[in-house]
Amino acid sequence: MSTNLYRSISDLKGFSLKNCPSMPDPTGVLMCPPDYYAGGEPARKQWEDLKSTFETAGKPVSLIQPSEGLGDMVFCANQALVGLTPQMERLCIPSQMRHSSRRHEVPAFEAWFGAQGYRVLRLKDSALLFEGSRDAVWHPGKRLLWGGHGFLSQVEAYEEVAKAFGSPVIALKLVNEKFCRLDSCFCPLTSEAVLIYPSAFDAASLELILKMFPIVLTAGETEAGHFMACNACVLDATTAVLQRGAPNVARHMAGMGLRVIEADTSEFIKSGGSVYALKMFIY
Repeated sequence: MSTNLYRSISDLKGFSLKNCPSMPDPTGVLMCPPDYYAGGEPARKQWEDLKSTFETAGKPVSLIQPSEGLGDMVFCANQALVGLTPQMERLCIPSQMRHSSRRHEVPAFEAWFGAQGYRVLRLKDSALLFEGSRDAVWHPGKRLLWGGHGFLSQVEAYEEVAKAFGSPVIALKLVNEKFCRLDSCFCPLTSEAVLIYPSAFDAASLELILKMFPIVLTAGETEAGHFMACNACVLDATTAVLQRGAPNVARHMAGMGLRVIEADTSEFIKSGGSVYALKMFIY
């Protein structure tokens, strides 16, 4: 299958999940201790509990050393996109973040992944904005990326991402400032099911989602916004970890056959991130 960037339903002619090659699930997660995060002891306890939840669910947790003055490093889904190429090479594409205050976090992640044997590949165009796996989300079990754009990442960056990973990218335009990154409004549950907050997307993007996912579940405004329900983390399409306080979404997930684990990330939601944002999948 050729590598492409798909931006509208007309682009999908002849394309389906059936002709997407499979990709192994992540083997673990990377987390960054909240040593310099402003949440103090309550945040530390929530982070430790989440770490234990991942480990109990069968995902070993690796740690990256936090850097003084960079409290947002704790949201370690933001600084890179990692995955596997068709040759099963582990690849890391560092973020090129919109906000200058966050760019200082990226070199530590480049160094960490390089030391773990990943090939680290920066985008050729250093002017393009790309926010890592907060905007680029792998389809469960498939060599297919969903790429959010409109507020943080630029859609043109996905041309390079698609080529680097040898993977098609379906671009989704975000139009709601309250849901300015893809991981806040789009959560694949299984290969066939996704949870979304519909008002975050333009009409063309909703068409793409409905075309590719046979089952599209929706989160209400309170659960998607206040409780960041779409920032859940789904492990191996079997276990969903999400912020407690979103009973409707939890029922949706259980109805899909997922084991649901509710966590408390309220100290981190204050800064705009929940379960998904607090980890980076590793391979």
